[in-house]
Amino acid sequence: MTKLTRRSFSALTLAAGAAAAFPARAADPLKVGFIYVGPVGDFGWSYQHDQGRLAIEQELGDRVKTSFVESVPEGADADRVITQLARSGHKLIFTTSFGYMEPTNKVAKNFPDVMFEHATGYMRADNVATYAARFYEGRYVAGILAGRLSKTNKIGYIGSIPIPEVIRGINAFTHSARKINPAIEVTPIWVNEWYNPGKEADAAKALIDQGADIILQHTDSPAPVQTAEERGVLCVGQASNMERFGPTAHMTAIVDHWAPYYVARTKAVLDGTWTSGDVWGGFDSGMVEMSPFNKNLPEAVVAEAKAAQQAIHDGKLHPFSGPIKNQAGEIAIADGATAPDGELLGMNWYVEGVNGKVPG
Repeated sequence: MTKLTRRSFSALTLAAGAAAAFPARAADPLKVGFIYVGPVGDFGWSYQHDQGRLAIEQELGDRVKTSFVESVPEGADADRVITQLARSGHKLIFTTSFGYMEPTNKVAKNFPDVMFEHATGYMRADNVATYAARFYEGRYVAGILAGRLSKTNKIGYIGSIPIPEVIRGINAFTHSARKINPAIEVTPIWVNEWYNPGKEADAAKALIDQGADIILQHTDSPAPVQTAEERGVLCVGQASNMERFGPTAHMTAIVDHWAPYYVARTKAVLDGTWTSGDVWGGFDSGMVEMSPFNKNLPEAVVAEAKAAQQAIHDGKLHPFSGPIKNQAGEIAIADGATAPDGELLGMNWYVEGVNGKVPG
């Protein structure tokens, strides 16, 4: 494994140019590159993607050589980093944040012999595939815990970037909680970053000061969990099991399990069977999991949450089956209907029970 820094890219690019004059040997390892929006030590989103990278190394050994670049901002900097990975001989590149979508597709046009995989996006090409996880399924399960356990009926939700993925999670959670307790209100605070421990902690404190006794997050650091532990409220972790940061507060976490997908896609490149496509996996595929439920939670509540998880897994329950009302109290998803994937992928409205407006 190679951890690439931005300073190392000029040397890598020169080396790639020199190597281009010589044909690759059959025994040369496949170079697989990753770029992360946060540090691999965020213990959330980027950490969990890096666990998938490590799984590639463990599974495929000397057939592969992996590299990663962490804390790459979305935008022009991503364009440069992706380009330099491609120029330095990486034949499979995973770009793991929504804001990398346009840079990935732009660079892919210039490197048709490189395979690109973009997480959570929707733009594809012959050499660009997309993949994502149905995180909202886990949010629905977490909503059951909140509906049963909140005493103040006020839930705080720390949002990152107001894209459909995040809005969808807020809605799935709120709808689930209010099916149990219609008095529940969910208040989001948007930090407009994926990873900023200071902002995330401040948002958690503000929400708790407003009466929230449960904190949800769609941000990447464990700061909200740590704050919940300090302030004596409950919380749900993001992307990986964050129990270590809040042994009492942490009820569970929605865990992103990327390893099987990463290993399978890398094998496909090695075997010459890789093709572009789109994958959106949930509980049924193993891409989404719930971390162990806190042993201090009431057994009946945990049993109810697990039953819902199993029902979603089996296709017997869909988090966006109607009737579901929007903030104006109007039916947005009719009784007996289920929102199609296209509607979920473009979701830009709040369900009844969410305070505030979707940021423009």
